[in-house]
Amino acid sequence: MPHHILVADDDPHIREIICFALEKAGMKTLAVPDGAAALQAIERRAPDLVVLDIGMPEMDGLEVCRRLRHTSDVPVLFLSARDEEIDRVLGLEMGGDDYVTKPFSPRELVARVNVILRRARLAPEPADDRQFSHGRLLLVPASHTASFDGKRLALTSIEFAILKRFLSRPAHVLGRDMVMANAYAANIHVADRTVDSHIRNIRAKLAAVGCLDAIETVHGVGFRLGKCGS
Repeated sequence: MPHHILVADDDPHIREIICFALEKAGMKTLAVPDGAAALQAIERRAPDLVVLDIGMPEMDGLEVCRRLRHTSDVPVLFLSARDEEIDRVLGLEMGGDDYVTKPFSPRELVARVNVILRRARLAPEPADDRQFSHGRLLLVPASHTASFDGKRLALTSIEFAILKRFLSRPAHVLGRDMVMANAYAANIHVADRTVDSHIRNIRAKLAAVGCLDAIETVHGVGFRLGKCGS
């Protein structure tokens, strides 16, 4: 079955370009012009992924994502007309999985969509029957669940992939490129600030359930998994 993608952007030309590129890649699309219409469309039928423009009038993409995260963990790819760090960081901290800055390459957008879908297990993946544990932190890839001391963690697909990477090598210090090696396709550039935003999100979500030592920063080198309450 083809993936169903919701595209929300107030620019009809941008919507047309995105839908054409995604449909050419074998996906089904539904395009809407504003945030309110996006939320209504999601309520009627949950898509496999939402392409969401940050700069829409009345209800911007950040607010749409904030409301969406109360009830859904559907993957979100943000679009931003401005290459500003605050937009990118806020988008990721709101629960977005990735972002693309306008003007963008349709081919890169499709590649990023495919990466997110794969990480969300909406594209076929080999079965993984392993469990990863460290301290009181537990990840079960087969069910795509994560918990700390029995408390469930609501992680995006990218956050889950990053945490799995840490748990697979709990004693190692990982540079940013290694942290993201399994989270993004090798041919997609990921800025350091994007990596830092994902790490900050993971730390915040673990802190909210009582884990205050999840990921340590090794200055000038990268990151290392903490004791995780052990």
